[in-house]
Amino acid sequence: MAGMRFQYDESGSTFFYFLTSFLGLVLLPCTFYFWPDGTKEEERDNCEVFQRKQARLKKPEKWKGLRKTTQRILIIIGWALMAILVYKLQQFDYEYANFDPYDILGVSMSSSLADIKKAYRKQSLIYHPDKPTGDERKFMRLNKAYRALTDEDAKRNFDRYGNPDGPGAMHFGIALPSWIVEKENSLWVLGLYGLVFMIALPTVVAIWWYRSSKFSNDQVLLDTTQLYYYFFHKTPHMVFKRALMVLAASLEFEKGHNPEIVERPTDNIELPQLIKQLPNLGEKNKERPLCFAYSMKARSLLHAHLSRMRLPADTLDQDRLYIVKCCPILIQEMVTCVAQLIMLAHAGRISRLPSLDTIEACMKLSPHIVQALWDSKNPLLQLPHVTEDSLRHFVSKRRPVKTIEQLIALPATERRHVLRSLSEEEFNEVMIVCRRMPKIEMEVNYEVVDDDDSGVFTAGAIVTVTVNLRRHTMGEVYEHSLQEGELTKVEGGQEKEEEPAATTVAKKSGWKPKTQPKKGGKSKAKAQPQKKKQQQQQQQQQQQQHSNKKEEEGQEKSKKHKIGLFLLPFFLFSIAFWIMVNIYSKF
Repeated sequence: MAGMRFQYDESGSTFFYFLTSFLGLVLLPCTFYFWPDGTKEEERDNCEVFQRKQARLKKPEKWKGLRKTTQRILIIIGWALMAILVYKLQQFDYEYANFDPYDILGVSMSSSLADIKKAYRKQSLIYHPDKPTGDERKFMRLNKAYRALTDEDAKRNFDRYGNPDGPGAMHFGIALPSWIVEKENSLWVLGLYGLVFMIALPTVVAIWWYRSSKFSNDQVLLDTTQLYYYFFHKTPHMVFKRALMVLAASLEFEKGHNPEIVERPTDNIELPQLIKQLPNLGEKNKERPLCFAYSMKARSLLHAHLSRMRLPADTLDQDRLYIVKCCPILIQEMVTCVAQLIMLAHAGRISRLPSLDTIEACMKLSPHIVQALWDSKNPLLQLPHVTEDSLRHFVSKRRPVKTIEQLIALPATERRHVLRSLSEEEFNEVMIVCRRMPKIEMEVNYEVVDDDDSGVFTAGAIVTVTVNLRRHTMGEVYEHSLQEGELTKVEGGQEKEEEPAATTVAKKSGWKPKTQPKKGGKSKAKAQPQKKKQQQQQQQQQQQQHSNKKEEEGQEKSKKHKIGLFLLPFFLFSIAFWIMVNIYSKF
């Protein structure tokens, strides 16, 4: 290969192969990641809470709809270009594989040499490159067909190998069109290279570096992270409201660091009115930046969110939704900062050790902001139509209800009795929300890896703790009790009609039957706990079966996903291999 010369592609077919393979390798992953997955929308509920939430989620964010539309248009254009290139390649392959000199010259197989020369002269006047109607590729093909019928060596090669040039020999070339190195186009090519590699690429890298240098790995401002370190080191023992105050001071809520923050003239009127309604806001605190205007606004909106206060829909409520959306990432960063300070304190790098109450207060921020409740409030207030006044119906000597899980675990009749102050429509909305509430199951396993008896822990042993979390909905876990409630609603009317006539007469007359002395009271008292135990066992069995089904479905989905990811590289490699085989088979 010492004296081998590489030539640029004259006909352009090799360049089309290269362009098709490159475009295919780009389009396939882009289509897989950016094209909508086509998942079906969830069934719509009649609950007003979910309707408001779905309307808010479906509302497109700024530039989000335009970005998705642009991505889809670019993908469609890319696949259209891919189809055009494949069609061009088929035309090249067809012309190469179906080389018929008689068909090209337009003569029959019994034509004489004079007729062949006459047809060649006639078509050469049309396709010669110097003519206005000239076509260099067709003229070369015409010349090749003429040699195959007039030259003895070329004719012999065509009869034996199907090619007037003889057996095809493999040669190497550059899969770029020859016009790139032509002298007339050299200035444009150099200008394009300079524009891409000297201006566009450095600009993109500089913008990316300038933006990424301000943020941590979790896309939190580094200035905010330093702020967290300062306050957690200053206050090693931090209570919940102090942690909430530090969270509201995050620089993501300040317009100078975040251009998405909106400052309105109405804030000067609405915010002072809101601050007057909020007790224990800490507005007299003079610590910087806790006393800044942006921090006071964020703190007021978080207090109003936890107190479930109604805000103006077009102004403060929009700001509240944005602040709540940013909180999960910021709370995670707060927990990370406290954990790192604890490690530094144990290593002797800092003098103050943050207490466990501090990290617990930071962790409590996330569930309370998600639930929109203070830590001292009843979790039942998350449900629609449940107010402070209606909580008294949930407390009874027989069975006090303090959580949503206890409410949904009740029998249907008792559940309706607890919510007797609600109408039928309001009761249905409460049950819809209860079905959607999450139920978390946690399994913790301890073991010593690489030990004969992994369950025995000795001093200095490295213990591996494995935590498995499974998330279900209350409707899935307590499906049996909810179905019983629906059946009792359907059968309730029939039971009332089947009431004996004697009892109805007795009720009208006011007569009460004599109560017989209770016999076997102990046996009845014993029978009731047994029934309760049997019901609890049935519920546990149903929960176990349901969790097993979910695990099997999750395993099947994960297997399918892994198989798809495993086969994708082989699919791309097979496409590239097929294109290269077609390129080399041509030569």
